[in-house]
Amino acid sequence: MKKVLSSIVAAALVAASPVLAQDYPEKAVTLVVPYGPGGASDLAGRALSQTAPEYLGQPLTVQNKPGAGGMNGARFVTKADPDGYTLLLARVGMALSPAVTPTSAVPWDDYTFLGALEATPMILAVRADAPYDTTEELLAAIKQDEGALTYAASGATAIDGFTVQSLLSENDLDPLTAATLVPYKGGGALATALLGGHVDFVAMAAASLMPHIESGDLKALMVIAPSRMDALPDTPTATELGYETTGQIAGWSALYGPKDLPEDVVGKWHDVLGQVADNAQWQELAARRGSISTIGTVDMTEYAKSQYDLYHGLAKKFGYISE
Repeated sequence: MKKVLSSIVAAALVAASPVLAQDYPEKAVTLVVPYGPGGASDLAGRALSQTAPEYLGQPLTVQNKPGAGGMNGARFVTKADPDGYTLLLARVGMALSPAVTPTSAVPWDDYTFLGALEATPMILAVRADAPYDTTEELLAAIKQDEGALTYAASGATAIDGFTVQSLLSENDLDPLTAATLVPYKGGGALATALLGGHVDFVAMAAASLMPHIESGDLKALMVIAPSRMDALPDTPTATELGYETTGQIAGWSALYGPKDLPEDVVGKWHDVLGQVADNAQWQELAARRGSISTIGTVDMTEYAKSQYDLYHGLAKKFGYISE
């Protein structure tokens, strides 16, 4: 009888364990995108949802939960059961927001880091008729009449704002006054502002600028990304031009889960992402939206920490936080 009871207890304990390697996943996995439909994070999430199920063995269902600069969706995932069935399409904001607003944002390390997905390049661009053909020529014009040239950004402490301010700072210019920030909401609005002549330059996501660069209405001066873009092979990166800090700023996507995910869930996603990395559809969709697949190229925990440190350091250097 004791032997029978022991077997029953053992079976119950196994059934109560979070998840078993051979069983996960037994149902669809929800991928929370913490921004609205149509943006960079949504496109990355939907690309993953199209390619991962083949290797996951279950559907990956995208659920948009926008608000609070991505923190609504991030917080929802951190509070979910750590069973692998609620994951987060993380973006750079998961490191940037807590670096700038630590009292209201989800801490950068309140996750299980499953892996990097992609880098989304940014481009420093001007109108096609602008008298600047290089980054150096634009900077020379800024130095000649500080405060006169304007740029569009979604906020001073947003990634597009930090990119310009970092570039100014690395050229011994006041990051807050050498060029004048004009705030706009969303990538489309920023590109429209430049096209319409309302601002002199932008540094923003490539996906919103490439159609206008390809049409000849805008020209790219510099790419802020780990490597040159295939679509702009002659446009140098910030790092190539010697702007080390600015070169560390880039949009990115990653896959996160709640803290303390079971090892077998982490292992499963490691295998899945490894196969997604070689998937032709994944690579095609990344190229189509101007992204660079980074699956398997970085340790995501270390990279997320370095990104938090970068933006926290910039926020202190530029006077946005005092700690």
